[in-house]
Amino acid sequence: MGKTLVIYATRTGATRRIAELIAEGIRFEGGEAKVVNITDIKTESDLHGYDAYAFGSATYHGEMMQAMKKMLFLAEKAGLEGKVGGAFGAFGWSGEAPGRIFDTMKHILEMDMVTGPLMLKSASLEGGIQMAQDCGRGIAKKQA
Repeated sequence: MGKTLVIYATRTGATRRIAELIAEGIRFEGGEAKVVNITDIKTESDLHGYDAYAFGSATYHGEMMQAMKKMLFLAEKAGLEGKVGGAFGAFGWSGEAPGRIFDTMKHILEMDMVTGPLMLKSASLEGGIQMAQDCGRGIAKKQA
């Protein structure tokens, strides 16, 4: 089973919690997962050495967080084409960030995406824990 890097950008901690649950789901399937705050990604070399990636951001004023935008530009230089990918994020009312991350990963980075972005208001609401863990399971299974 492969190694997955789960990167999150958060304002309130909700997206971090989703990232941790995705990593749990990956580990349930026997994969390795490293969860990293986006502030720890400085260069494209920080993205090297993984078989799969999950990128997530909170939606803030209808957009992904600025740090995620910057990281996606780094990812363009990192050679992620064909790697397994997943997108996720927390939102209050509009939720555009996960979809925009998903589209960037699929169409610009040319990654092999799991189905659709995971969009949750909170991991603790409406089955969110299970949905986040299932997202991680899907990422792990797609690597097999």
